Amino acid sequence: MSRRFAQVDVFASEPISGNPVAVVVDADGITDEQMAAFARWTNLSETTFVLPATDPAADYRLRIWTPGGELPFAGHPTLGSASAWLQAGGTAAGEHIVQECGIGLVRIRRDGARLAFAAPPLTRTGPVEDATRAEVIAAIGLHGEQVLDAEWVVNGPQWMALRLDSAQRVLDVRPDFAALGDREVGLVGAYPDGPDTPAFEVRAFAPGVGVNEDPVTGSLNAGLAVWLRRAGLAPDSYVAAQGSALRRAGRIHVLDDGADIWIGGLSATVIAGTVEL
Repeated sequence: MSRRFAQVDVFASEPISGNPVAVVVDADGITDEQMAAFARWTNLSETTFVLPATDPAADYRLRIWTPGGELPFAGHPTLGSASAWLQAGGTAAGEHIVQECGIGLVRIRRDGARLAFAAPPLTRTGPVEDATRAEVIAAIGLHGEQVLDAEWVVNGPQWMALRLDSAQRVLDVRPDFAALGDREVGLVGAYPDGPDTPAFEVRAFAPGVGVNEDPVTGSLNAGLAVWLRRAGLAPDSYVAAQGSALRRAGRIHVLDDGADIWIGGLSATVIAGTVEL
């Protein structure tokens, strides 16, 4: 069956510099087995399928797959799929686009030329246990004094976040993916203040779901923003960079408006057409 399809570059700062997501816009009737097989075939960090909503408060339902399995939520697929849905003629029923997915309802708004989603609540927080922290630090080739904090920032994906002593330290990490195993690990380090410098450098590793390193990661940046804002470690508005180690130039725009933390970025359709599924 022929279905509308888009491949969208998300969180890009220039053409083809962000994280691509494959979006099947007309996904009604596709089986789980077909979704999993197509996600393995695209071999992107995520492939999504847009379906009719089952919750009357939602505009559409989204299923999100990596090459290794299904996710309850992911950030760059949320923005890229919303962009593809809008381009296909979707219209929000209310003030915000409302996406139904595995973690529930996610609100998405226009932020100038960007789309932004409201960071979902964290379902697990607090310091990472000492033994786990030590194992992960060893797996990414660092010493304990180079890691300032290690926190759980779980919002669907099971992110463990390590705050390093500098942005350059984040860029220098060369992880042992076999040693990381099925852990989902995010790194964040601050840049020195500068007028044209991002506030933070971020990296994300998830070998257990088939993504050794993700170019730009909305869910991780959302979890980091919630943690860093609560801890007083980030301003209410900032830009994070991600993807530098993979020769990408992703930019994530974070805004805490006092009610919600919004995670935004540019989305641009690079490939549009149909797919036979």
